[in-house]
Amino acid sequence: MRGEAQSKSDRLAVLIDADNANSNLIEPLLKEVAKYGTAHVKRIYGDWTGSQLSRWKDRLNKFAIQPIQQFGYTTGKNSTDSALIIDAMDLLYTKNFDGFCIVSSDSDFTRLASRIRESGLIVYGFGERKTPEAFVSACDRFIYTEILEQLESTNETHLIKDNVISDKADPKSSSSNKTTNKDNQKIKNNRNLLSLLKDAYEALTDDEDEWVHLGPFGTQLTKLSSSFDPRNYGCKKLSDLVREVGIFETRKTDKTVQIKLKSTS
Repeated sequence: MRGEAQSKSDRLAVLIDADNANSNLIEPLLKEVAKYGTAHVKRIYGDWTGSQLSRWKDRLNKFAIQPIQQFGYTTGKNSTDSALIIDAMDLLYTKNFDGFCIVSSDSDFTRLASRIRESGLIVYGFGERKTPEAFVSACDRFIYTEILEQLESTNETHLIKDNVISDKADPKSSSSNKTTNKDNQKIKNNRNLLSLLKDAYEALTDDEDEWVHLGPFGTQLTKLSSSFDPRNYGCKKLSDLVREVGIFETRKTDKTVQIKLKSTS
C-alpha cells in the first residue's frame, strides 16, 4: 500500500449505501476518509421519496454529500445497489481517481471492490462487524464503523469532562484501570492476533533478530488482513498495540519506531 504522505493526497470517490450505513457516524467516517486522501466525490444512494431515509437529509448539505435517487421498482430487489455499482464503474473509467470508499455492510459490493482493485486502484470499505468476510477481504482496507462509534462516544465524554470543573478524584478511576488491565490480558491471549503479528514480522525479514520499521510492519499487517486496525483491540496506535502484546522489543530512532521479536530462549 502507498505511503501515508502520498495517500493523503489521493483523489477518492466516497459512495454510500444509505440503507446500510449509520447517518450518526457520517462525520467521524469522513474524518477517517481524510486520513487516506481527499474526497472529490461524495454520493449517497437510496429512495429519497420515502421517510426511511429522513435521518440522512439534514446531513447532506452539512457535509456536501450528493443524494442519488433510486426508486425501488420491485419489492425484494435492491435497485440502490445497482445504481451505486453503475456509478462506481463510470467513475472508474474516467481515470480521475486513485481510490474508492464504499460505505456499506452489504456483500453485494464484493465483486465491485474486486473489479476496482483489478484496475490498480485502492478500495477502502466501511461497514459493521456483521459485514460478510468476502466483502471485507475484497477491500484493501476495511474499517469497522463500531470503531468510529466508539471514538465519537469517547470524544463526547471528553467534551463533557472538559466542561465540568471538579477537584475531587474520580471514584470510578480504579475500576476503569481494572477494565484496562483485563483488556490488555485479552490482547496477550489472542492467538489469532499474535499469529498475525508474527506472520507480518516474518514476511519482512529472514532473521528473527532483525529490527523492522513500524511503518512497513503496519502495511504488511493490512496486506495480510484488510480489517486489521489497532483500534479493534482498544489501542489508539499500532505502537501501543505492539507494546501491549508483549512479544516484541521496541526502540525509537530519530524518525521512527523499530520492533524485533523477543527471544524465546
